[in-house]
Amino acid sequence: MKLKHTLLSLVVTLVCSSCNYLEFDETNGLNTKEYIYNYFNKTKQMLTNVYSYMPQDFGAISGAMRDCGSDDAEYAATGASIQYFNDGNWSQLKTVDACWSLYNGIRAANEFIVSVAELDLSRYQYDTSFQNNSKQLKLFPYEARVLRAFYFFELARRYGDIAMPQSVLTPEEANAMGKTPFDEVIDFIVSECNDAAANLPDTYVGQPNNETGRITKGFAMALKSKALLYKASLLHNPSMDPERWKASAKAALDIIDLNLYELDPVEKANNLNSKEVVLFHMNDANYNFELNNFPIRFVEGKRSTPALGVFPSQNLVDAFETVKGYKVTLTENGWICDDPEFDPQKPYERRDPRFYWTVLANGMSFKGDKIETFVGGKDDAPVNAGGSATGYFLRKYIQETTSFVPDQEVKNKHHWCIYRYAETLLTYAESMVEAFNSVTYKDATYHTTALEALNEVRINAGMPVITTTDKDEFIRALRNEWRVEFAFEDHRFWDVRRWKIGDSTQKELNGVTITKTANTLSFQKMLYENRTWTDRMYLYPIPQEELFKNEHLYPQNNGW
Repeated sequence: MKLKHTLLSLVVTLVCSSCNYLEFDETNGLNTKEYIYNYFNKTKQMLTNVYSYMPQDFGAISGAMRDCGSDDAEYAATGASIQYFNDGNWSQLKTVDACWSLYNGIRAANEFIVSVAELDLSRYQYDTSFQNNSKQLKLFPYEARVLRAFYFFELARRYGDIAMPQSVLTPEEANAMGKTPFDEVIDFIVSECNDAAANLPDTYVGQPNNETGRITKGFAMALKSKALLYKASLLHNPSMDPERWKASAKAALDIIDLNLYELDPVEKANNLNSKEVVLFHMNDANYNFELNNFPIRFVEGKRSTPALGVFPSQNLVDAFETVKGYKVTLTENGWICDDPEFDPQKPYERRDPRFYWTVLANGMSFKGDKIETFVGGKDDAPVNAGGSATGYFLRKYIQETTSFVPDQEVKNKHHWCIYRYAETLLTYAESMVEAFNSVTYKDATYHTTALEALNEVRINAGMPVITTTDKDEFIRALRNEWRVEFAFEDHRFWDVRRWKIGDSTQKELNGVTITKTANTLSFQKMLYENRTWTDRMYLYPIPQEELFKNEHLYPQNNGW
């Protein structure tokens, strides 16, 4: 039996961000807590409830992926809330992705941690499952603590300083709670992850039920590494204190030295056998993601509201080099590329192999046919009729075997990569170059250079190594690597913020216009949208409704 990150019948989905984050009953009134914590299976269901709040992004923001709020993509629905990130309509009164419901997950974790500590199932000691159940019960508190730490992290990267309840509070107590500074939030996360990592297993293979999707030692260390990376980044480290970068590098190196994970040269999305993925969010089979994102001619008329697709931008496409490592740029006058083998009539051939896992472009094979986004092609249509806003369709996480043919429908499972090993290597590369101001520095402790770590990821992708030793050039290459390696995996939106580059990246969203004359194609960069950026957008505004409830959440974040 695999642990599914969904609420079971014992509990209720609790995602109303407009209500006080403590006003709910974990048991949904169906059973008393005393009754629930008298039985192992019901106790485990309560832990499953804590897991159920784990974020994923198959359309987390009103159907849109978060990258549609960055320069990597556009969302078809022009009136969707994701557009507030792009048009300046965002405010403390008109919030996007507030995620205040994570406080429900935190409360559920707090309640579980207290209750499971008092659990006594010794009366079942002669039951055949008692030993296995006892073994799992020892791990449950550490899983819940890492989940709680993860939810604190998700809130902190949105808001910076946050309220941080570590026990079950009454509404009155909650609404009297002030904010904990960001650095202290990160320090707490690190402490919790250290404790959990010392007690959690490397894997649940060989553990009771061989469950997939549970918190491991590796993920506890990964969350620590991620939290320290954000603490070291410019947004939260304006002086660029090298000691913070050293701590981030060491946390990443500790994962490397585990030798538990390795880069995978094949697609990681939905691949439960990948040795690169540290943690998946497990999901049941459905075809909703494909229904929204397939080119419309492949959905057999099933899409009732056409304008729901996620469309990669030309900005992102230009980030993918040729397979020989040359930059490719589309201009108003066509393609620019110094690769002698680049063919401007076939600009999507011989590109970084990761391009083909990410983007569906003109001329690519899909479901036994060729994609045609040129003017008049099979996939050229107005956006509200199912066409692409940018000239590109999404490929990442799309399962091509999904079928909408009547009586032959095929649904697939979509498993979200919460963390994979490539992130460890890029975190280490970034942290090392910022800590030691050198691309090639290493010593007895930090035994791998920034350049070596970055090139591990590139080699795995089938790309040539970076050879520069210039710090600025290296950082540009590294940031591009973050972008192409983790496109549509919920990184770009946050990287723009932690690097504080929004003013230079988030003001223009481009696509491509392709015209065909006889057998000749003409490609032209097309400005799809001018966007609004202000520096207050580096952090989210605290929702005004929460400030009304709790004046201790003041001050509001800068600029809001």
